[in-house]
Amino acid sequence: MSSLYLSLSVLLVPCGNWNCACVFRHQRGCCCASRQLYELEDQAFRRTMGLRLSAQIRESTCGVRVAFTASMSPRVNCFGPFSTDIPIPYSIISLNHGSGYNPALGIFTAPRPGLYSFSFSAYSRVRRSGDRMYYKVQLMRNGEVMASTWEDNREDVEDSSTQTVLLQLQRGGQVYVQLLTGRQLCGDINGLNTFSGYLLYSSET
Repeated sequence: MSSLYLSLSVLLVPCGNWNCACVFRHQRGCCCASRQLYELEDQAFRRTMGLRLSAQIRESTCGVRVAFTASMSPRVNCFGPFSTDIPIPYSIISLNHGSGYNPALGIFTAPRPGLYSFSFSAYSRVRRSGDRMYYKVQLMRNGEVMASTWEDNREDVEDSSTQTVLLQLQRGGQVYVQLLTGRQLCGDINGLNTFSGYLLYSSET
C-alpha cells in the first residue's frame, strides 16, 4: 500500500524541472537538485566574468569612449580626380564618441594617447565594361602612409577592398584616408566608402 501511495504521489505532484523520483525515493542517497544548482552556478560565473571584463575595458580606456564610423555621401558621379592628394571627406557620421572625427576635414584627431584600431573601405564602379577603374587610397598617420589599396584595370565594372590596422597615437595625432593625385572613386550610390576607428586602450597614466 505504501509503495502504491508513493508511486501515486510521484505522478500527481507537480515537480516542474525537479526529478520527482529522486525527491521521493532517494532523498538521502542523491543530490536531487544537482542539475539546477549547477545551472545556477554556471549563470553566476558567466555574469561575474562579464562584469569583470566590462570593468577591465573601462579601466584600460580610463572610462573614456572613443569611437567613430563615417561614410561618403552617396554619389552617381566621381569623387576626383584632383591635382593633389586630398583627404576623403566621409561626411555621413553614424557614430562619433569622443568627438575625435571631423567630417568637414575627414580627419580623426586622437583625444588621448593609446592604441587605436582603424578600418577603411574603398569602393568604385565604372559606367560600362572597358572603362578604366583607377583609384588609390591611403591611410595616413601624421602625414605618413600606414596602409593603402588601389585598382587600375579595364576588366572590372566595380571593385572594393578593405584595410584594418592598429596604430599607436599620441594626443593630437591625426589619422585620415586620402585619395591620390589623378585617381577617382565613382558610382558609390550606397555609401560603401567608409572610415572608422576606436580606442583599444589608453596609454595615459
